[in-house]
Amino acid sequence: MTLSEEDYIKAIYHLSEFNSKLVATNAIAEQMKTKPSSVTDMVKKLSEKSLVHYKKYQGVSLSEKGRLVALSIIRKHRLWEVFLVDKLNFSWDEVHVVAEQLEHIKSDALIDKLDAHLGFPKVDPHGDPIPNKDGVFSKSVKKLISELPVGGQGVCVGVNDSSAAFLKFLDKNKIALGDTFKILEREEFDGSVTISTRAGSIRISKQIASNLFLEIVDEE
Repeated sequence: MTLSEEDYIKAIYHLSEFNSKLVATNAIAEQMKTKPSSVTDMVKKLSEKSLVHYKKYQGVSLSEKGRLVALSIIRKHRLWEVFLVDKLNFSWDEVHVVAEQLEHIKSDALIDKLDAHLGFPKVDPHGDPIPNKDGVFSKSVKKLISELPVGGQGVCVGVNDSSAAFLKFLDKNKIALGDTFKILEREEFDGSVTISTRAGSIRISKQIASNLFLEIVDEE
């Protein structure tokens, strides 16, 4: 497979991850920052390789073969992110671009050794699950802070926005994966939320509250 084909497979997987419907070519074009006509050409190529199912004017879905390819790419990407953060001291807002390049390495033996060297991590630095070599990964029930009531609390397990600007904001405010947060107050007017953190209480906007996932724990 070409690098471009792998990028398309991964994009289709992410677009269909929380939606059982067919993925529209316009959505893929927006994700890939290209023209719908270019997407159609690529989808036809992927269909010929039995990687996707394509229904004209309806959309695209991954075949089982395509799904496993996508999970293999995602596994490599997230393992490299762990390596870059844990072993090379990259910050978590820097690793995505580098991992985008490393995810295309073809050697399964290298990736298996990388996985073992890292101690078979279950999540990447952003809290996203890492598939094993068979494409299996653990799933946990998680909710956005914006969805929780006052008094609710949980462990920060992921972010919905992995942009550098957002991750730098979290670092600046000492918000990290593994921290336990409690919702202290919610402002009815603008949806902003006051939460307790390891650095004390902090008020965050509705936008930020809509981008932090918590795994729910019982209130003490």
